[in-house]
Amino acid sequence: MPQTDPQPAGLTHVRADGTAHMVDVSSKPETTRQATAVATIRTRDDVVSMLSDGSLPKGDALAVARVAGIMAAKKTPELVPLCHPLPISKVTVDFAPAEGAIVIEAMVKTRGVTGVEMEALTAATVAGLTVYDMIKAVDHHAVMTDVQVLAKSGGKSGDWDIRSDDSGHAPAAGQ
Repeated sequence: MPQTDPQPAGLTHVRADGTAHMVDVSSKPETTRQATAVATIRTRDDVVSMLSDGSLPKGDALAVARVAGIMAAKKTPELVPLCHPLPISKVTVDFAPAEGAIVIEAMVKTRGVTGVEMEALTAATVAGLTVYDMIKAVDHHAVMTDVQVLAKSGGKSGDWDIRSDDSGHAPAAGQ
């Protein structure tokens, strides 16, 4: 018999018996929603220079990674089982060279009934994986770190941005 018990408070993807399910969002209002996520590739400064000027042996890694991140955002519900397919209206993937690192920032926007945090995280992560793939021949010790959602807007839980929050952590839902 199908499980219809409500989920425990705070765990929207888990029913009372502990089994996973896809949340019913059919009664939620459609709003404009946006999320920004970041990932960092830590590497040597000479590799950061090669990334910035497009001189890697494999070619322009950042152009390839940008397209990979955009494609990944659109594929998120195929990769993350309980994510809803969303009509994505915009994806940007940008890169900022830093000392010993490339910081990848992905922004995803939609007009829908659920947020795009997972899509932004997927875009930033896959862009980072693509950069890693293209630099691994010149830096075997590169690592991807600090994958996180930086900001979200739209929806019931409200807007937040950890870049303007003194704690450095995302506020709990509803704050």
